[in-house]
Amino acid sequence: MLFLQGSRDALADLKLLKPLCSKIGKPAELFVVEGGDHSFHMLKSAGRPDAEVLDEVVQKAAAWMAEVS
Repeated sequence: MLFLQGSRDALADLKLLKPLCSKIGKPAELFVVEGGDHSFHMLKSAGRPDAEVLDEVVQKAAAWMAEVS
């Protein structure tokens, strides 16, 4: 299981998700986009455009899928 999570995501609290991933163990991997919200949107002050962040998320997901298949 791959969890893709923005650190500012108001719909899924990292304080709950991190322990859950730890409890699940090896099958779970948590990838946190620092500064991202539920849609991985970044604040302008972060200095990272959304397209760059989405590319990072896609690369992570593709690498994870290649690894588990």
